[in-house]
Amino acid sequence: MNTHTTVQILYACPCVSTGSHSLMALATYIVGQTQFPEFSVVVMLDDVQIAYYDSTTWSIFHCSESDSNYHDEEQNDGDTIFRNCLISFHSCEGVQVLQRLAGCELLNYDKPGPQHFSDGFSGQNMEEFTFDMEKHDIQMKMPWMITWNQLKWLSVKFMYENVYHPICIKVLRRYLNLKKNNVMRKVKPRVRLMKKTLTDSQGLQISCLATGFYPRHINLTLFRDGQPVEDDQITGGEILPNGDGTYQMRKSLVISEEELHEEHKYNCTMKHLNLDNKLDIVYGSFSQSVVFSVLVFMCVVVLIITALIIWRKRRAAGKYSVKSN
Repeated sequence: MNTHTTVQILYACPCVSTGSHSLMALATYIVGQTQFPEFSVVVMLDDVQIAYYDSTTWSIFHCSESDSNYHDEEQNDGDTIFRNCLISFHSCEGVQVLQRLAGCELLNYDKPGPQHFSDGFSGQNMEEFTFDMEKHDIQMKMPWMITWNQLKWLSVKFMYENVYHPICIKVLRRYLNLKKNNVMRKVKPRVRLMKKTLTDSQGLQISCLATGFYPRHINLTLFRDGQPVEDDQITGGEILPNGDGTYQMRKSLVISEEELHEEHKYNCTMKHLNLDNKLDIVYGSFSQSVVFSVLVFMCVVVLIITALIIWRKRRAAGKYSVKSN
């Protein structure tokens, strides 16, 4: 089994709110002899890996800048949380690969947000819930096969309220301060609306591309005559990483030959944290008429130049004949 596929399935969950910051831990437990540690944890601040922990050394390895004054405290916190996670993994018999994605959010104005939890078995999400600190309650999004009894509910709520959530928010604030120049930076997106003629259907494909932006949260929408195009007509829409630490998103729409004759107006609207207002890029009959006007103007210029060349040749020929006489 490819464990990298499982990582993508769990970590692709869009559970974090726009404009917030998160600390997420992805734990992997593998049953059987492999080249990987039986148990490992990757800790991410937003999209930056900050720590690693596994069952080979039982130690936290800091992947980026950290405060050495807190290393012992973080080691104790890691042992408390990660070893408890491993114990719960051992209770699942016959599982080849089990993964858990858990973490917390820090909302605007330094307000602690919810704690997220998701379990995956062999690449499939099996259990998902959120702990709401304000309501002191667990909101189950995807229940597991075994229903929790009252004792289980009380036990989980106690651990999240008194252990997991406080530690998570504490570490999140600490590393957010250390890495603020990285994860708090804002880079404006570059947006293009492109078109490509489809030779097989004589239609047209228009694509709206936003690239080079950070953070990764973005809203990209294609409109036809002022109305959002339905999702089943659009391809793309995934947020993909660029090599420089920024992100890109592309959405495409195929326009049939019949639709082209109807002269609809298409536009792409984008909203990003680094833009005060939404950005609109328009393509449609207006753009087509501009292209047509430019072509007509170029044809007129060519005709004028051709006529001028012919006139000058005739004038030169007339002067030559006069001199000959």
